[in-house]
Amino acid sequence: MQTDTGHEVMEVLRQAKQLARRYHALTGKPLGVTGEVAEYEAHRILGLELASARQAGYDATERDSAGWIRKLQIKGRWVVPGNKLGQRVGRIDVKKEWDAVLLVLLDEDFEATAIYEAPRALVLAALSAPGSLARNERGALSVSKFKAIGKLRWPVKKENAPRSSPVLLPGRSTEITPH
Repeated sequence: MQTDTGHEVMEVLRQAKQLARRYHALTGKPLGVTGEVAEYEAHRILGLELASARQAGYDATERDSAGWIRKLQIKGRWVVPGNKLGQRVGRIDVKKEWDAVLLVLLDEDFEATAIYEAPRALVLAALSAPGSLARNERGALSVSKFKAIGKLRWPVKKENAPRSSPVLLPGRSTEITPH
């Protein structure tokens, strides 16, 4: 993504987040921007290369430590206070080519709060487990199930971070030091 274009896209997404919050306040319903916001948040935070629009099967790529290109589906979930029970991850297309699924959790302001990753094998096993029509026929996992089979990629847990390292939070101009 070019720098100028990237800045312009981030500005458009900032405006979309504002509109989505306003729309929800007025109607009580979500505005359908969660997927796009999640893709750009994953790109911004993890440094992923976004795929072209309507790329079949995956939304982004990244190189692993061995230099292999990994194809990632990105799913977003807007988690608002008081509405956490029964939330589902969007449909995961098991017939397409992808290596892992990222779940970007967004707060009430559409800001990323966490990114989880689950590898293809674990996602396929969870989707084919008996018992749930939503899982088996619609390819949808609950957020809690996805978190259980996945691993947290961001933010890095505090116990893994050096205690004396300053951290610059997004949107802040001053550093804080973790305790």
